[in-house]
Amino acid sequence: MSAPILHTEGLECRFPIKGSFGRRLGEIRALDGVSFALHHGEILGLVGESGCGKSTLGKTIMGIQSPDAGRIVFDGHDIAGQSPKEARALRRRLQYAYQDPGASLDPRWRIGRSLEEPLVIHTDLPASERRRKVREILVSVGLPAGHIDLYPHELSGGQQRRVGLARILMLNPEVVILDEPTAGLDVSVQATVLSLFRDLRAQFDLTYIFISHDLSVVRLMCHRVAVMYLGRIVEIGPVEDIMSRPTHPYTQSLLAAIPRIGGRRVTETFWLEGEPPDASRLPQGCRFQGRCPHVQPICREIDPPDREVGAQLSACHFAGEIEVPPAAEDAT
Repeated sequence: MSAPILHTEGLECRFPIKGSFGRRLGEIRALDGVSFALHHGEILGLVGESGCGKSTLGKTIMGIQSPDAGRIVFDGHDIAGQSPKEARALRRRLQYAYQDPGASLDPRWRIGRSLEEPLVIHTDLPASERRRKVREILVSVGLPAGHIDLYPHELSGGQQRRVGLARILMLNPEVVILDEPTAGLDVSVQATVLSLFRDLRAQFDLTYIFISHDLSVVRLMCHRVAVMYLGRIVEIGPVEDIMSRPTHPYTQSLLAAIPRIGGRRVTETFWLEGEPPDASRLPQGCRFQGRCPHVQPICREIDPPDREVGAQLSACHFAGEIEVPPAAEDAT
């Protein structure tokens, strides 16, 4: 396999907890040693519970959030801690699609002006050429060219998603980070938007990081999936392997929570109990120990390293040895 277009090594991001008078009381490990590789043309899914670090990882890769440790390597260059000038050049090749595209559009600006802004900032194209490209990109995301004269509030949620994608595509990026791109959309609109993602990937030769809580969508869209829990990737591998043969107990619990028509009730198969531990006071050993039905003494003492099971990597001392629950088997 060719060298990855982007990879991280031991990426860490910590948020301080402060009390009165700015006194530091502790810190939250939003990212805790995250390492993964993204290859050209693939779609890598990021899944996990709310607060697991998915969006923080995407924003740290983009430079929106500064890492505290580790490396982010894009096209062979370490991009963590770049100067503003270098970061500005990077944003032409690496783009982030926010969960709420409407919030990223100035309500006082017509769509045409919002789409033209990246070209004004990053290129020297004349006004006529910028206008031509705006119309061209609008049509490529399935919107009439006449929408350039509309305001954001005049568009539906699905249309705003398309405008957000159009704005990203203005600078011909190579990697796009999609943060919950179908959240809040009707099922029929979701299907249309997902189909658009596939078409744009082929048309513009894009590579995606696909952040989502919807495992069904991830299975449909992604080539590989990384499962996050409390700031760490606990399992990563080909999407079909993980969906059919999960090796980490947390991944098994996520799959057991998916309702299936004609299948068993979720209440009959879902076994995960309790809440994640305090992210500012992670336990010694495995961070999933307090919710895992297979916990052993070693789990309370040693943080498990990544263990290779076939094409998957799993941060579990007993990966590959734990029986897959019936609900996960039903997904095959």
